[in-house]
Amino acid sequence: MTPATFSDDWLSLREPADHRSRNMALEAELVRHLEDVEEQRIVDLGAGSGSNLRALALRLGPRQHWVLMDYDGALADAARARLKAFADKWREAGDTLVLTLGAREIRVDFAIADLARDPAAPRAFAPHLVTASAFHDLVSADWCASFAEGMAGSGILIHAALICDGQDAWAPPHPADAAIAEGFRAHQGIDKGFGPALGPQATQVLGSALTRAGYDVGQAQSPWRLVPGDRALMARLAAGTAAAAMESGRVDAATAQDWARHRADADACAIGHLDLLAVPRG
Repeated sequence: MTPATFSDDWLSLREPADHRSRNMALEAELVRHLEDVEEQRIVDLGAGSGSNLRALALRLGPRQHWVLMDYDGALADAARARLKAFADKWREAGDTLVLTLGAREIRVDFAIADLARDPAAPRAFAPHLVTASAFHDLVSADWCASFAEGMAGSGILIHAALICDGQDAWAPPHPADAAIAEGFRAHQGIDKGFGPALGPQATQVLGSALTRAGYDVGQAQSPWRLVPGDRALMARLAAGTAAAAMESGRVDAATAQDWARHRADADACAIGHLDLLAVPRG
């Protein structure tokens, strides 16, 4: 099975909510650990269309070198185009995209990689930081163990943003909320190409694996808090959640469709996430 991929339009739709939900205190700590590094080398796992770079780059130093790793070459193309639009100026040096953002120069390379087969692949780029956003709930416990073992002794910081934690709530209540949640959680555990997916257990499992590998691990909440101004995202989220619950076999089609129709007009929605920062011990 190949690793899961996601459409650029879904990634674009969720990006504003992702960016405002990230835990700024944890990222401030990350920035402090990198502040003495002259050129900060960063590998982004499951980078998609480059949202994680757009979230972090303006918080990091004046010289950065990113490697965006993803299985999907089409998303790498989308990332290149969107990063050009994001930058004040850009130029291409061979395959490397060089962005200017204020006083920052950011070199970006793109690596098409099967992280399911090689969780330690980021280490080949000698990064100071390995980061990811909305990625680790897709992987398995075995993958997390292999990743942590691959990072052990490297001195690499690990940052994982927006890992789902299962603490979701919609308002007002709907009679099918519990059944939909149960079906959706069952569907989350389906193999996404990395073994049985961890879903809301991901932060705990990843944190424990990194602790055993010699890291001090901290975590903080980063929930989406969606309101009527996020209507398009709520409608897409409701449809996807209902479809997943139905595919699990635990919710019938009529119930799923009714729930999605009501949730598309919900007053509010909170989708729980956690951010994680792992710092090499000592």
